[in-house]
Amino acid sequence: MKIISTIMETKESTGVINDLILINNDRIEGYQKAKDELKEGNEDLKALFTEMIGESHSLKLALATEVASTGEEIEQGTTNSGKIYRVWMDVKVAFSGNDRKAVLENCEFGEDAAQKAYEMALGEDDLPGHIRSLISEQKATLRISHDKIKALRDAQV
Repeated sequence: MKIISTIMETKESTGVINDLILINNDRIEGYQKAKDELKEGNEDLKALFTEMIGESHSLKLALATEVASTGEEIEQGTTNSGKIYRVWMDVKVAFSGNDRKAVLENCEFGEDAAQKAYEMALGEDDLPGHIRSLISEQKATLRISHDKIKALRDAQV
């Protein structure tokens, strides 16, 4: 019975981790779209968005390593098929004015979505301690990025 319980916990944990991989894939695509939409003269934001894309690649790698260690398949793509949250997809299509403030508002919205996804993941009862710690650390990292985006957005006139 314990083996079945362990298998079920592993499958559930892998599902949660794969959802976070999808959120990070969405975040990568969202920031790439934001970079593409920015007008000339926003090199500071383009550099920040490049940094955030790299951040999500790193977070995704750590998550994928955990999934690979279980022998399960690592999710590819974005949250079209994900379970936790799908808002970054909306962010990618929401760029209408491509001005600095609009781009930052949409990025903040996406960062809020990422925070919610990580919060929901941490709400899962059967996560092993090391997975819960990893998710918690990543959520804190993403919170710092969220706050950078928010501060930049608040500074816009």
